[in-house]
Amino acid sequence: MTELDALAPSPDGVWAHENVVVRHLPGLEFDAARTGSTVQVCHGLTSAGIGERLVPMVTAHARHVGLSQREFELVLVGIVRTTVADPVDAWATYYRNSLDELLSGTADFAPVHERAENLIVGSVLDLGSCFGFFPLRLAMEGHSVTATDLSAGTMRLLATVAPHLGVTLDTVVCDAANVPVADGSADTVTALHLLEHVDAETGSRIVEEALRIARTRVVVAVPFETETTACHGHVRTFDEASLVELGRSSGRAFRTFEHHGGWLVIDKAPTPQLV
Repeated sequence: MTELDALAPSPDGVWAHENVVVRHLPGLEFDAARTGSTVQVCHGLTSAGIGERLVPMVTAHARHVGLSQREFELVLVGIVRTTVADPVDAWATYYRNSLDELLSGTADFAPVHERAENLIVGSVLDLGSCFGFFPLRLAMEGHSVTATDLSAGTMRLLATVAPHLGVTLDTVVCDAANVPVADGSADTVTALHLLEHVDAETGSRIVEEALRIARTRVVVAVPFETETTACHGHVRTFDEASLVELGRSSGRAFRTFEHHGGWLVIDKAPTPQLV
């Protein structure tokens, strides 16, 4: 599978990659269908309509059409790219809208980011940042922050768009279980809705790596699901007991709680009381 270049040139109003074709048709709300192995998506969204709100909309159609995680990602990219002609303008619009929705509380993921921001201490290294909305949020508040992700294309996209948002942050392409930074490189290491994407053994190694990097605190958030959401790439589910077990395995002081999913906070040093 080739690395996706979300900034690659494409004809206005049409975007195609692998087996996914997305077309912009003014006046049409949204339609998705599968013909054989090809996924066809048509939409009439305007620039105001691209942002985090796309995730639940595409998720609903994903179940109907049977989208894989890769197809889900390609559909999302295609919608953004066919709504605004210039690639950088398209993504800057998507990022601005998404950050507005997350900061205003209208996005589904907003409570997770808000809670995570209240839990961080000092500088932050974020594992599995994907588009990087949480690192951007922190950087906008003046925090020193590093975004990391296994996808070079996603980190390249974040690094390209961040200056257009007036934001400065660092990006690193790496496996979350093997981050090329020194011990104690950040005060806080965050892993927000990452561990459900990997098996238990890999998840334990990610937590160990987070503890190596963090000087003060590790913050983990996961969804509480009764079954995995395949189109989002989830491969396992979590509950309170599994988070407690993960916390105990760290050998450190920890706390678990529920807030729009499950949370595990591991402290390496005395810190202000959790809020």
